[in-house]
Amino acid sequence: MWDKLRQQIWRWRGILAIAPTTTLLVFLLRATGVLQGPELAALDMFFRLRPAESIDERILVVGISEADLQQYGHPINDKLLAEALRRIAAGEPRAIGLDIYRDLPVPPPYPQIVEMFRQQPQLLRENPPLEPGYAELTQLYRDIENLIGIAKITGGLERVAPPPVLAELGRVGANDLPRDKDGRLRRAFLYLTDPQSEEVVLSIGLHLAILHLEPEGITPSVTEDERQWVQLSDTIFVPLSSGDGGYGAFDDRGYQIFINYRNNGQTFETVELRDILEGHVSSDIFFDRTVMIGHTAESLKDFFDTPLSIQGQGIEKTSGVEVHANVVSHILSTVLDGRSQILTLPNVLEWAWIFFAAISGAGLAWIWRYSDRAMRLLGQILSGTLIIGISYLAFLQGWWIPLLPPLLAQGIAALCVVAYVARSAIDIRHTFSRYLTDEVVATILETPEGLSLGGERRKITILTSDLRGFTSISERLPPEDVLSILNIYLEAMADAITAYQGTIDEFMGDGILVLFGAPTQREDDAERAIACAIAMQQAMTEVNQKMTELDLPTLEMGIGINTGEVVVGNIGSLKRTKYGVVGSQVNLTYRIESYTVGGQILVTESTLEEVDNIVEFDGEE
Repeated sequence: MWDKLRQQIWRWRGILAIAPTTTLLVFLLRATGVLQGPELAALDMFFRLRPAESIDERILVVGISEADLQQYGHPINDKLLAEALRRIAAGEPRAIGLDIYRDLPVPPPYPQIVEMFRQQPQLLRENPPLEPGYAELTQLYRDIENLIGIAKITGGLERVAPPPVLAELGRVGANDLPRDKDGRLRRAFLYLTDPQSEEVVLSIGLHLAILHLEPEGITPSVTEDERQWVQLSDTIFVPLSSGDGGYGAFDDRGYQIFINYRNNGQTFETVELRDILEGHVSSDIFFDRTVMIGHTAESLKDFFDTPLSIQGQGIEKTSGVEVHANVVSHILSTVLDGRSQILTLPNVLEWAWIFFAAISGAGLAWIWRYSDRAMRLLGQILSGTLIIGISYLAFLQGWWIPLLPPLLAQGIAALCVVAYVARSAIDIRHTFSRYLTDEVVATILETPEGLSLGGERRKITILTSDLRGFTSISERLPPEDVLSILNIYLEAMADAITAYQGTIDEFMGDGILVLFGAPTQREDDAERAIACAIAMQQAMTEVNQKMTELDLPTLEMGIGINTGEVVVGNIGSLKRTKYGVVGSQVNLTYRIESYTVGGQILVTESTLEEVDNIVEFDGEE
């Protein structure tokens, strides 16, 4: 059992080492925050790819447009705003959100004041000259109990106070929105703490949602555990913390959630302010809805980039009032319709997801490490597509799981396996070189025709050697001693042959077949063959010294050398191939070698002709 487990561990050693290391590397890279931007961009792409949703009919936006500003001026004066609020309230909406800063009175333009006083002189006695509509607006603030105003809580010097009467009545919501580093609005506050008063202030989105849900018998509460998360009915709104999802570190003060934007061009039904003031819309349009009043005029620059913003394509920016409307819609849809929030996985599961991607990349690269390049690339593409698909499907179900980290983990792990296999190939090459010469290995591994069957005619010099009387020696000794003798002998011979660039074609027991001129042909092949034979005979002295030390019999070797034309190349089949030589000259060399005695070198005339008489010989047969 242990042996099988050990074999499996060794078999998958590459994955077992690379996947955890890659996951740790991605963890360290992610901790630097460099992945946050691309990760948020991927999230935005998911928003834009998501199927379009229907308009949320529970919300109506009253937009103060460019046409309204041209007709009524900016800011909209108290008198006109009061009239608009009166008409909206007459339609019996569930809630009204006034997403307009209104901490000071706003009189009408001077010509309108004069005309107003001319038509109603009592106003001059009842109101300060510059505030003819302020008292009326203030009274409406008191009378419309489901009206919520706004205040800017954060920002230090940029704080904006709420309408005083609404502040007195406790009907104020914070309209602060936390932006990401790229300026986009992806998060919203449910509530935050006023840094000056230390009081908790509900966001305008949550405030309006609570008013809208009251007729349904739903009131807000907090979970009973120590976390005290916001709960409406059975829905718990899970707050975001720094490092969640694809985020790095961010300011997570306050109770923040993702805004689950509705993904279509016209998110909410919208009417313009002048349509209300001029009586072009019926009061029935407001019934049982949450009405949000805010600026939609582009000149006021109350617009923000959101995940749906695409420069030059459709929605470029979203007005602030629509952003808050999305927050209200997000809360209502989650509580009443079961629409998903956007949640993140616990850190442990996120790292398990990244580790799975690393396993996927490394595993496919390891399994297909001997396949062709196209198959290996296809495997990684399929794995990456699977990761993207899983992330997108999870997003459709309301889960934001990391996308870029697992893709990086998959890619890095695959590259590490490729590098590991390449390094192993170097080791294999060194091992392979123990069986073939470097020239043969290079021919097989580095040339397109290296593994093709067949050969070519070539004139080469062939050297064969054999120990005299070794058969009788091997019969007298134990197999272990025979093997020791052969290893000592062949090691010395291999060193001599390699020194003279010979190609060892085969070890045949105590015999050796060496080629000079294959696979690489040189002009001095015959000269090196003879020099190699002399070096081999000289090396026998050292071999026999070792034999004596080991109390083993001494050895004698004979060598035959011949030069002639043979066929060299790959011999065999697609399953088993051998680099070798074929031809009568090989057989001739063996016959010559068989006539030698110990310490003798026999050379054919064809070889002597190649060496230009530089060799002295002591006899001729």
